[in-house]
Amino acid sequence: MGRNLTFAPGEFYHIYNRGTEKRKIFLSARDHERFLSLLYLANGEERVDMKRQGRTLSELMLQDKGKKLVEVCAYCLMPNHFHLILKEIDEGGISKFMQQIITGYTMYFNKNYERSGALFQGKFKSEHAKNDRYLKYLIAYLHLNPIKLFDSNWKENGIRDRKRAEKFLDGYIYSSFLDYCGNDRVEKSILSFESLPDYTSDLKNFRSSMAEWLDGQGSTLAS
Repeated sequence: MGRNLTFAPGEFYHIYNRGTEKRKIFLSARDHERFLSLLYLANGEERVDMKRQGRTLSELMLQDKGKKLVEVCAYCLMPNHFHLILKEIDEGGISKFMQQIITGYTMYFNKNYERSGALFQGKFKSEHAKNDRYLKYLIAYLHLNPIKLFDSNWKENGIRDRKRAEKFLDGYIYSSFLDYCGNDRVEKSILSFESLPDYTSDLKNFRSSMAEWLDGQGSTLAS
């Protein structure tokens, strides 16, 4: 879906974008950490301090960012793209948040890798989670995305080795999967679990729903 969607307060949206010409936008652990820092710092009315780009994620999250613009409900960073699930708080919040994310990360990336120009493929894309069922689907889709890194055709052909897939997800630190599973990480500060439906707060139910997708419903996930 295109970017011409009108965001409404109280509604959930899947936000995503990829690197221009499908180029990789995360080349190191530092790149991932910078984007995660922006997910926290850009979610506020205070100006993001780009001079602190060398600080650790824990240190950056001590900064005062002011009133939140959106509720960040889930995220996944892939080598050449990202996925977010956001809830609009006040009108214009998602647009301002994404502008700060895209601008801040592009400035960081271009300076770090001595390049210029656009980093992302046009304006970010969005789709509305129109109901609770579709939101649940999006949360599954987003968190299972990293499996493509070791089995690119799993959605079409199914999972060959579920244990390996589960182990891979448990070791993938650049998504909110581990936070949904109850791990105590600094990255949890990015998320607003209180704004989500109740089923997401139950560790057993969350892992069970992920297992269902892995066992036989993966082919129904959109590419």
